[in-house]
Amino acid sequence: MQGKKRKVVQAVSYELVALLFITPAMAWVFEGGMVLSGALALALCLVAMVWNMVFNSLFEAWEKRRRNPRRTLSRRVLHAVTFELGLLLMTVPMLVWALNIGWWQALATDFSLMLFFLLYAFVFQWGFDLLFGVPSATLVKTTA
Repeated sequence: MQGKKRKVVQAVSYELVALLFITPAMAWVFEGGMVLSGALALALCLVAMVWNMVFNSLFEAWEKRRRNPRRTLSRRVLHAVTFELGLLLMTVPMLVWALNIGWWQALATDFSLMLFFLLYAFVFQWGFDLLFGVPSATLVKTTA
């Protein structure tokens, strides 16, 4: 699976699985109930899904221009870290507003989520590549 279809399937499946993890965790930590936690988790996931599609398009374009476009361990780590840092900039203000907490508490909360998602993004993307194959941009080009 390649192209836009791959990006949509990857982003949607990533966020759906994430919702299964973060909704009950947020309900437990913030004692806000499943409805509030679910609504906030859904909003965070929607932002993350859009960012995911934009980020992966940019990252794959960057990979394509590399001399060796293969997805190595270090490239997978770079992918996960830069994705999460970009997302952090967008979600901290959402946490401040939705949970009515201070900026430092929201940053700490988001950082905790980021640590979970850092590992989750790494494992999920690797598993997704194993199930559906790597993007065509990362395949080694051979000269004939």
